[in-house]
Amino acid sequence: MFTGLIQASGSLQSLSPRQLLVRCPHSDFVSALAIGDSVAVDGSCLTVETLSDKGFVVTVSPETLRRTTLEKTIDTDWVVNLEPALRVGDRLGGHFVSGHVDGIGHVKAFGQSAESWEMHFTVSPELGRYILSKGSVAINGVSLTVADCSTDGTQFMIAVIPHSFANTNLQYLASGHAVNIETDMLGKYVAKLLQYPARHQPEAEITPDFLAEHGFV
Repeated sequence: MFTGLIQASGSLQSLSPRQLLVRCPHSDFVSALAIGDSVAVDGSCLTVETLSDKGFVVTVSPETLRRTTLEKTIDTDWVVNLEPALRVGDRLGGHFVSGHVDGIGHVKAFGQSAESWEMHFTVSPELGRYILSKGSVAINGVSLTVADCSTDGTQFMIAVIPHSFANTNLQYLASGHAVNIETDMLGKYVAKLLQYPARHQPEAEITPDFLAEHGFV
């Protein structure tokens, strides 16, 4: 479990077809990790297998590569956002983020206002159904609030404050850039329950025998 509050940055280096070295220059971040820990890498939850002075090693599954942008960033200069898993007792400053990326979205437009950077994104209808105004969304692992969106949610806008912009890879995005999207997990569970509601169990008739059987009389 994560909060979407980025704590460090790094880059990805290929060690084998499925194994990556997450290079991280932030020694404090790496020294706090242990083998088996979960780390969100651009929003994708990966497990620390080995630690070194250069960073940590992870293995990525074909499913992870299919659903995320990670494969396109391996052995490039692209900066990935890093967040360690939430510990019991930590402050929940963002929102509940699972690290299970739902799919890929794209930057549609990008502009700066007086107090923030306004970024417009497009997503597929499958993801758009979980996007709503003032709702939560994680973009490259960053916890953000939807400022506005289309009726179907396939186009939405966020306003990024200067701190989040300067301390994440959102600052490097441009029109057409692909990003990892994780929609709000609570919305997904509600949608599933509405689609497949639990079977209604008929209420038992309250009779003197029923009351006696259950100790009321």
